[in-house]
Order: sequence, then structure tokens, then C-alpha cells
Amino acid sequence: MEQALYHPQHGYYSSGRCVVGRRGDYFTNVSVGPVFATLLTMQFQQMWENLGTPALFTIVEQGAHSGQFAADVLHAATQTAPEFLKSLRYCIVEPFPVLAERQREMLRDFERHVSWCDSLENIEPFEGVHFSNELLDAMPVHLVRRGGGSSRWRERYVAEAAGTFVFEEGPLSSDVLREAVAQLPELPPEYSTEIRPAANDWMHSIAKKLVRGYLLAVDYGYPRREHYAPHRSSGTLQCYSRHQRHESPLVRVGEVDITAHVDWTTLVERATNEGLDLTGFTDQHHFFTGLISDFAGQVGAFIESERRQLQMLANPTLLGRTFDFLLLSRGVPVARRLSGWKFGRDPRVTLGLPAA
Repeated sequence: MEQALYHPQHGYYSSGRCVVGRRGDYFTNVSVGPVFATLLTMQFQQMWENLGTPALFTIVEQGAHSGQFAADVLHAATQTAPEFLKSLRYCIVEPFPVLAERQREMLRDFERHVSWCDSLENIEPFEGVHFSNELLDAMPVHLVRRGGGSSRWRERYVAEAAGTFVFEEGPLSSDVLREAVAQLPELPPEYSTEIRPAANDWMHSIAKKLVRGYLLAVDYGYPRREHYAPHRSSGTLQCYSRHQRHESPLVRVGEVDITAHVDWTTLVERATNEGLDLTGFTDQHHFFTGLISDFAGQVGAFIESERRQLQMLANPTLLGRTFDFLLLSRGVPVARRLSGWKFGRDPRVTLGLPAA
């Protein structure tokens, strides 16, 4: 999966081959239109206010693709939040030159606000928010399986046979995987799933850099009890091309998207171990409902003019139940609640975590 998506020359993302939107392989919130970023700009502004309106507020975006979201945020801030814009610095973490070049072209009108860095390890410690949209689902996973009369977990490896790629099973490849499967809930005898150690490393890297502020991750996934539900015995790995789902990640390698749902509970447990606080968790429908209820006066006319976009994003039968919004924080008073999560349930209850 790592090679298929991120090989410098042949990877689906890193080569620039990935195309989103109606003429691409899949839709994202960003490709629906600027409403997504416009409303999130209001949320970023509220985060800035909760931190005491610091003179420098940094948005670190990872997985920026073409840079469209950053451009939409900076345009919205220019139109509706000029004081916030004065403090705003936008840092894009982009390891792939072909994508960084596209982003620079997209953001040429905002160059004094934007900088680039090739990795989380190389960004300066910051106060603000780390933002990602559909980043976690594309982090490489290990496939593990048990069955055939054995209770032992085995890993599925990629091998070559007769000129094609095939799966073959072998022992788990690391202590990290052995520890991860030992913590899985009770599951049926025949079961396949995914383990994503890269997400733990990612969380560790952000926690080292976030001095004060938030981490906001938008993606699709499940709390642990749903992620490992008995009926999900084939796991969540999926492949997409031209809006069609494909069954095998071993066909048209480097030409299709490969993705797997996020285990939110495990991710949050890692975050709390890294010193971050669980601040909110809700679905996209409730997130936008909360924002609109508080900011309708500020962006009401724009929302009314783009009603179709908002319906696509927030309607529970469209994208409203597809995506979740996870909010983590450091150094922010818990009482300072953010509008996007005002209608969310207790996140610890939702994620199946013990009471704080």
C-alpha cells in the first residue's frame, strides 16, 4: 500500500496521478465546493479566539493535495475575518515535489501567508491547529487474518506468482503488530482486519510539535466496537477508480486509490498517551449544524447562495454521516467549547472509552 500510493515515481498520490471530483476517481468534501472551507474558516477563527487571539496562529495542513482547501480558507478569511487573517500563517506539509508545485500555483495570490515543509519532523513547534482531511484512511495498513481452524493471527503479504501479484500468509512481521492483535476485542474465529501503526507514529510526531492548540482530523471510520464488529469480518480495505469500487489492491497498482477506515478509539488512546486531550467527536452533519447555528449571521448570505453544496456536505443521506470530525487539544480550557461540536455526544461515550 505504501509503494502503490507513495512511491516517488509510480505512486498514485505522489506521482500526481490522483484526480478528485466528478471527472476523477472519487469525491472529497473539498471537491464539492468552497462551502466546506468557508465554514471551517469560521471554526479556525473560533479556535484562534479560544487561544486568546495570539499574534501568530498557524494552520498546519497535511494531505493538502492540490492546495484547494488552503486557497478557499485564505479567501474566506480575506472576505469575512480580516483580523484573524493578520495572525494567520498557513504551513503545508508536502513531501512530494509534483504536488508542492501544484499547491504553489494554486496559492500564488496568498504567498505571504503560506509556507511549505517536507515532513512533520521539520516543522517548527507551533500554536494553532493541525488539520487533515482524508489523510488517515490513506496511511498504509498491514492486513492480518485468522481462520482455517487456527486461532493464531497471520499477516497477509504481497508476493509474485506467474507474473502477477498475489497474497500469501506468514507470521506477523513485528512486535507492534503482535501487541496490536493482542488488544483486539473478542472476534469470530474467521476474521480479517487491518492494523495501522503509521497512525501511531503520526500522532507522536504531531504531539511533539503542537505547543498549544488543536488537532482536527476529518475522515471516515468507526469507534472500536463498530470497527471490529462481527459482520465486518473481511475488514475495511477498499480500492476506488473513476467512482467505482474495486475488490483487489493488487490490480492496476499505482493507478487506483487504496483506503481503509480509521479505528478512532485506538487513535484517541494513542493521542492521550502523547499528552493530548480528547475534546470532541461528531459526524459531519452535526458538525455543520453546530457551525451554522452560531455563524449564520456571518456567512448566511454565502451559505444561501451555495445551498446545494451545503446539502451535499451536511445531509445525512449524502456525506453528512460519511465523515467524522475528531478534535484533540493541548493547553486549551475544556470549558471553551467549539461550535462544530456543540451538538455532539460525549466523545468518550461515543468512542467506548472510560469516563475521564
